[in-house]
Amino acid sequence: MSTENLPQSPEQPPRKPRVAVVFGGRSSEHGISVVTAGAVLRAIDRTKYDVLPIGITRDGRWALTADEPERMAITDRRTPEVEELTESQEGAVVLPVDPANREVVYSEPGSVPKALGEVDVVFPVLHGPYGEDGTLQGLLELSGVPYVGAGVLASAVGQDKEYMKRVFTSFGLRVGPYLVIRPREWERDRAGARKKIVDFAGEHGWPLFVKPARAGSSIGITKVDDLSGLDEAVEEARRHDPKVLVEAAVRGREIECGVLEFEDGPRASVPAEIPPPDAHAYYDFEAKYIDSTPGLVPAPLTEEQTAEVQRLAVEAFEAASCEGLVRADFFLADDGEFVINEINTMPGFTPISMYPQMWQASGVSYGELVDRLLEAALRRSTGLR
Repeated sequence: MSTENLPQSPEQPPRKPRVAVVFGGRSSEHGISVVTAGAVLRAIDRTKYDVLPIGITRDGRWALTADEPERMAITDRRTPEVEELTESQEGAVVLPVDPANREVVYSEPGSVPKALGEVDVVFPVLHGPYGEDGTLQGLLELSGVPYVGAGVLASAVGQDKEYMKRVFTSFGLRVGPYLVIRPREWERDRAGARKKIVDFAGEHGWPLFVKPARAGSSIGITKVDDLSGLDEAVEEARRHDPKVLVEAAVRGREIECGVLEFEDGPRASVPAEIPPPDAHAYYDFEAKYIDSTPGLVPAPLTEEQTAEVQRLAVEAFEAASCEGLVRADFFLADDGEFVINEINTMPGFTPISMYPQMWQASGVSYGELVDRLLEAALRRSTGLR
């Protein structure tokens, strides 16, 4: 029997990949993560992707949030909170730890759990511990869900500034003088730990920068000019991380460079320079995000200096086994050599942040940047690679 004249079923359009944008989190950088999420949500091409925003509250609850990026902005010098965006103060989102099942479930007390559909890729825009440090990446590896950015090892190395510096040194990258004060040192023998820092200052000079070893966005950092402010600076750093990093000042210019994963491998952006902010002692949290101190993009460097910092940025990316994206921060020391300060595996990602600005100046718009990161994540498999 001929089927020529029978009515044909219309073909179903292929399902668009579904992106879960995960933001907020338990770290001190919660608010900046929410701001970043707003920018990413605005930039994702909705003709190519379906989007599911998931916020993590400060106490660790995964919450279903409104897809309303206009509510995720700094207002009156205050960063937003996930709790202000949640659909419910009790409901929770659960990502199944089962590679055969990518369906996200939402549940509220006293209600039947509701399936939210499958997630094809996660765009984690969390900064700091419990998100940028390999913990979330490990969960996603167990779940078999691809994700944007560095894997477990690179995320952990990128978060812990002590081990980051150790890795860079082992690959021949130059780092500045530093020392680490571990929790037990400060808790059991404060006088001994203090002497260790004073001896370090005697060798390298004041000022020193005292910072949490595993934090970002310049939170918890104190510039210490003499012994009188030392204890207070250590305690401020310990409010964010019990492990403290003490760095000697590197005399020179602050230079940043973005690295992005393309189909043929990582490439570096044009670099930027961070001039000393007029109203701040150094490039701290308020200078970065509240007062939006502008950087110089591109940095006023010679062709040779530009090529060298780009080469070093890609070397740092490879040394830490990074994927997706990295912002590499350097000092161009007074002796003319570059000193790497740190990398950020999920750098500040608002449109005014330096990473997107550097790529904008390199010919990659914010929307294309987000698209390339999602495409790179979908190209990769989870597991060993």
